Amino acid sequence: MARKQVKSVAGMVAAITGGARGIGKCTAQSLIRRGARVAIGDLDGELAEKTAAELGGNCVAFELDVTDRESFSRFLDRAEKELGPIDVLINNAGIMPIGPLVEETDETAKTLVDINIHGVIFGTKLALERMLPRRSGHIVNIASQAGKAGLPGGATYCATKHAVVGLSEAVRLENIDKGIEVSCVMPAVVNTELGGGLTDTRGVKKLEPEEVAEAIVEAIETNRFDVWVPKSSAGIAVILNLVPRSGREAIARLMKADKVLAEVDEQERAAYEDRAAKSTSETAAGDKTAAQG
Repeated sequence: MARKQVKSVAGMVAAITGGARGIGKCTAQSLIRRGARVAIGDLDGELAEKTAAELGGNCVAFELDVTDRESFSRFLDRAEKELGPIDVLINNAGIMPIGPLVEETDETAKTLVDINIHGVIFGTKLALERMLPRRSGHIVNIASQAGKAGLPGGATYCATKHAVVGLSEAVRLENIDKGIEVSCVMPAVVNTELGGGLTDTRGVKKLEPEEVAEAIVEAIETNRFDVWVPKSSAGIAVILNLVPRSGREAIARLMKADKVLAEVDEQERAAYEDRAAKSTSETAAGDKTAAQG
């Protein structure tokens, strides 16, 4: 079997949304370590600038609200002015407030859709506008393994991540002969504030953000579309798809996958849920101060 060709990210320009913390920050660090130049965008502009200063001279930071197309366009314009044409866009920003659907406010659902779906759509469109004339570029969309399943306690979140998977597949096929690469990253639970307090799945350890970052960079280097983290999840998914629904649900119960978002440590998760709530209530009020990553 021929080995997959690996391209270097050295000298590339990458833009990362939700880049001030967590997976976004670790991905920026991994790319910079390999010689890329990185622009990070985050709703928390002050934290983004602090992160950029920490990561060094090959990183710049700008305030970004992914739910606002003009803000997203301005972010990419400023990134290109500072660093040059964008080779890679990583749509990483997202929120995950959880709880039973019947208890979820309409405001929360709307903001989940705005950030997790519209933000990715805006970014993808704006990146394509820049990349297609050059017939070169790579778009990385951060979904989740929740984008391949439905987990109690996270109905709307799962819906948004299913949308990211479907969007990524369609965009890949629309541009497959136009020099544009697309990757869809599907991590399990990650040890970040967003993943805090969640129930562990039997047989699947909680990931560190650095592991997801390395998988993202490897996907860019190898032009891989399906990026399961950990890689073993891909095999599990294939097997489960061969099993009838009743069997899949029984396996999910055995692995406690049905408890991941439904039974959480509310105290451990309190700080994140408070920040996610600000992303909803303050967005509605027009005062967007909470981070989206």
